[in-house]
Amino acid sequence: MEYKIRSCTQEQLPEIMEIFNEVILHSTALYDYKARTMEVLNSWYAEKQSRNYPVIGVFNQNGFLLGFASYGSFRIRPAYKYTVEHSVYVRSDQRGKGIGTQLLREIVKIAEAQNYHVLIGGIDTSNQESIRLHEKEGFVFNGIIREAGFKFGRWLDLAFYQLILDTPLNPVEDN
Repeated sequence: MEYKIRSCTQEQLPEIMEIFNEVILHSTALYDYKARTMEVLNSWYAEKQSRNYPVIGVFNQNGFLLGFASYGSFRIRPAYKYTVEHSVYVRSDQRGKGIGTQLLREIVKIAEAQNYHVLIGGIDTSNQESIRLHEKEGFVFNGIIREAGFKFGRWLDLAFYQLILDTPLNPVEDN
């Protein structure tokens, strides 16, 4: 099947919300409890736009969103400015078709183009598919925060994976 990767616009927010909410309500891939609303998604998208963070999607030939990826600040202190934390989400009925791989590869390319140095993925340890994807794409395991979250009546362990990029060529210490 032919897929197209492109930036998501506000038009895709209902589809993004549907993917987010399925993940929130039925998995530990996102440590949230409540489904997101359009108001929350509009704020989320506006924040991504204001900080020049990508929101990209994989679309089928009919323009239907199959999955999306983004990144944002890892931490707020200035010295972390070259590090971002990314997320990749694929519609539940589209998993296992290579869409996550395409999204992760594209988000890495964008991070390089924007001169970031480190991509961080926080992955629930039960999400073996995401762990395999990240390892396949060169991300390195950096540790687990035990019992970092509590969802579905149990403690959740959060694994961190990182990819170090060759960028930026000339890092600086300004704000």
